[in-house]
Amino acid sequence: MIITGTHLPRRTFLRGLGASIALPMLDAMTPALARASAAPAGPTRLVFTYVPNGVSMTGWTPQGAGAAFELSSVLKPMAAHRSDMLVLTGLAQKNGMALGDGAGDHARAAASYLTGVHPKKTAGADIQNGISADQIAAQAIGAQTRFASIELGCDDSRTVGNCDSGYSCAYTNSLAWRSETSPMPPETNPRLVFERLFGADAHLDPATRQRRMLHRRSILDVVGERTKQLNGTLGAADRRKVDEYLHAVREIERQIEVAESDMRDLRPGIDKPTGIPVAYADYVKLMFDLQVVAFQTDMTRVVTMMMGREGSMRTYPEIGVPDPHHPLTHHRNNADWMKRVEQINVFHAELFTYFLDKMKATRDGDASLLERSMVVYGSGLSDGNRHTHDDLPVLVVGQGNGLLRTGRHVVYDKQTPMNNLFLTLLDGIGVRPETIGDSTGALQHLTDVS
Repeated sequence: MIITGTHLPRRTFLRGLGASIALPMLDAMTPALARASAAPAGPTRLVFTYVPNGVSMTGWTPQGAGAAFELSSVLKPMAAHRSDMLVLTGLAQKNGMALGDGAGDHARAAASYLTGVHPKKTAGADIQNGISADQIAAQAIGAQTRFASIELGCDDSRTVGNCDSGYSCAYTNSLAWRSETSPMPPETNPRLVFERLFGADAHLDPATRQRRMLHRRSILDVVGERTKQLNGTLGAADRRKVDEYLHAVREIERQIEVAESDMRDLRPGIDKPTGIPVAYADYVKLMFDLQVVAFQTDMTRVVTMMMGREGSMRTYPEIGVPDPHHPLTHHRNNADWMKRVEQINVFHAELFTYFLDKMKATRDGDASLLERSMVVYGSGLSDGNRHTHDDLPVLVVGQGNGLLRTGRHVVYDKQTPMNNLFLTLLDGIGVRPETIGDSTGALQHLTDVS
């Protein structure tokens, strides 16, 4: 074998007529000399997936601690990933509590979740919070990727007005905060996310975009000639990887097109925004698919996603729960309402499992995307009925490139700061802020087997 040392740049794109498709990691992107010895580890991804309105903690908390824990009813959908997960019990976000400010726990839950800061109670323009953990990461490592971070959501999002007992909608609808006064609202339209990732029609006004949709070709058609040229330089394994990846991109594009052609409303009296699937499961899976391709092509290494905004009134008739989510969580110990809340929690877990399946099935060099990631899943409330911010539902999935020792349920002392977890995860990607919110230091027992 002749080793030339030449290789395909990691930042290789298929370009054409406004489209720019990044490629996944290929063998041809690893220098020949490195392949002959040991390939370097791929980058670590940091993901925060948020579910609103708290969780049924009796349905969430596993029995047993350490490696011998038993999966709870809410976590059972993730059984295939038991060895990939850390269930963390006892963590609290005390700055989500009232602390003299009265009602508004839903706004404080979302606002404090990644910042660890007690948000200023205001419905005006004078909002004030803290910099969120994801943005601390993005500001430190974001220059290494096309997008420093990506923020996604699956509920209507706005940043002005009063959304919770005198708290601005900016608090209830945003996990990510670039600065104390600058929330980063999630993008909720899959078409706009797709266009941002692949550079297709990204700067067109809505009317022009609508006209072009009538004659739209697939983005793959636009880069077809460049794809043929690239394939002529690749080995069989890389050609297969490119084909599988482009097939996945086309499938995402097709799902968006189906959503755009579906004129049904989401609910009676509520118009459906163009590009958003009617079925919630289709919507969430599409947003997860977009995350996977963004990680696969290293377009970003930091993502936040709100599966629903705090105080969400979404209904779930597809699982036999036609009642709005938020009111159900105020169940006052009504057994039937509590059962419905747990049904919603299980449904969310099933959809999250779809994401984990995709991450584990997607290769990134010699490991899976899941092995190279640290995915935090949970809520800023535990008991939605009592609006509690302690003993939060916290799950971390993925090994973080070997940092985390997974397959365990770790029980901490009550009121252990949630922000200690974020300090530890950030340290795992080489980012070391002195503090986050009320953090007191690294969270123990994540990287060892005790």
